[in-house]
Amino acid sequence: MKIAIGCDHAGVELKNELITLLKNEQIDVINFGTDNNDSVDYPDFAKKVASSIKKNEVDRGILICGTGIGMSIAANRYKGIRAALCHDIFTAQMSRLHNDSNVLVIGSRIVDIFTAEKIVKIWLCTEFEGGRHDNRLCKIRDIED
Repeated sequence: MKIAIGCDHAGVELKNELITLLKNEQIDVINFGTDNNDSVDYPDFAKKVASSIKKNEVDRGILICGTGIGMSIAANRYKGIRAALCHDIFTAQMSRLHNDSNVLVIGSRIVDIFTAEKIVKIWLCTEFEGGRHDNRLCKIRDIED
């Protein structure tokens, strides 16, 4: 599996911890930054991660900002991106089972590193259920511009 990861200035520390976790799990990671605490605009990093998914350069993506809200809004503007803001393992699991999320969004000011690692692990290993959920995803695709 190959994962794209990106963050704004609020997510640098968490992003670096998650990169270590992913590499320890033998997952290839493309780091789209940012890599320091200088103020940046989160939509720039959402675009990089979303674009890498759309181009099939990676399987999925992870985005991090202070609350996760901005990254979620930005990422979900891209056709084919299903970004899910998750604050616990239940929402992470359900985002994969029912929504086939391809981008996990975490708020670094909301979720501690221990919880974030558990969220990432469950999100990575949970498969999409399909079935009745396929029809719902088709309806989402139909309304995408």
